[in-house]
Amino acid sequence: MKRSVAPSALLALALGAAAAVFLYATADVSQIAAALAAAGWGLAAVLVAHVPATAAATAGWRRVLPPGSPPMGRLLLFRWIKEAVNSLLPVGQVGGDVVRTRLLIRGGVEPRTAIAASVVDVAIGTASLFAYLLLGLGGLVLAPQKGVTVGLALRAMAMAAPIVLLAVAAPRLGLVKLVDAAITRLGRRTAAAEGQDEAGLHDAIVGLYRRPRAIWSCIAWHLAAWGFGAAEAYVTLTVLGLRPSWTQAFLVDSLGQGFRAAGFLIPGALGVQEGGFIVVFAMFGLSAEQALAFSTVRRLREVALGLPGLFAWAGVETLARRTA
Repeated sequence: MKRSVAPSALLALALGAAAAVFLYATADVSQIAAALAAAGWGLAAVLVAHVPATAAATAGWRRVLPPGSPPMGRLLLFRWIKEAVNSLLPVGQVGGDVVRTRLLIRGGVEPRTAIAASVVDVAIGTASLFAYLLLGLGGLVLAPQKGVTVGLALRAMAMAAPIVLLAVAAPRLGLVKLVDAAITRLGRRTAAAEGQDEAGLHDAIVGLYRRPRAIWSCIAWHLAAWGFGAAEAYVTLTVLGLRPSWTQAFLVDSLGQGFRAAGFLIPGALGVQEGGFIVVFAMFGLSAEQALAFSTVRRLREVALGLPGLFAWAGVETLARRTA
């Protein structure tokens, strides 16, 4: 099975890369470079602006973990590593969840509990993304911006309908099942040693959903994380000299996240993210070059935070082997 996964991931990466190259090749790259050069050290502010979103998502994950789990700082490290893996490695956008579950198990959390918490957290994250995307689509109608009439907004909603359906149906179409299967295989050896089985895992997942306070708290933190993502978009648009309103930043981020979710099988949603931002920016009368400059800043942020995250992962794994 392992041999069948890698080629498909590499094929998806190749197709995404080809799409991204085409979009950049048909744009005025000099304008993109000029926008990035004008941003200068303001790009560092984008890195800082991403931290609250990561922290909020980590807090949501923590709410479905049992008492005695690794402290918040440790969980934040695991979340950082997850984002690095999803952004930079050819594992689709679910491989990071496998890695963070592995780290959680090595951190002393019971395998069945760690697996159930990750599966529930992914499901809640997907549902909160759907809500965030719906708010963005509704915002196009309720608060039309520059060059966006109600009619154009409605057409945009119609074009985005497949993305909405994918976001809401992702768990049933296999996204959560994919994570579930992957992390179950990962922890199978440890779980088997403790006499755990699939029925036990199912009971653990159901048990988490029967904790309404934990579930609603997890949902609230994930929604807060998306809100911090809109703030990051505001910072990014500002350093690029676009002078956005908060509503524009929210719409750019929410709709852009919808496009990224649609490309969840492609590592980093390469090509899909770029094309999505071009569509969204066009709704506000902005050029493809401005959209690609924005997307490039997002990519630079992923690399700037992701590479250290991969090194941190290697360090954690090495330390775990030495202390095993």
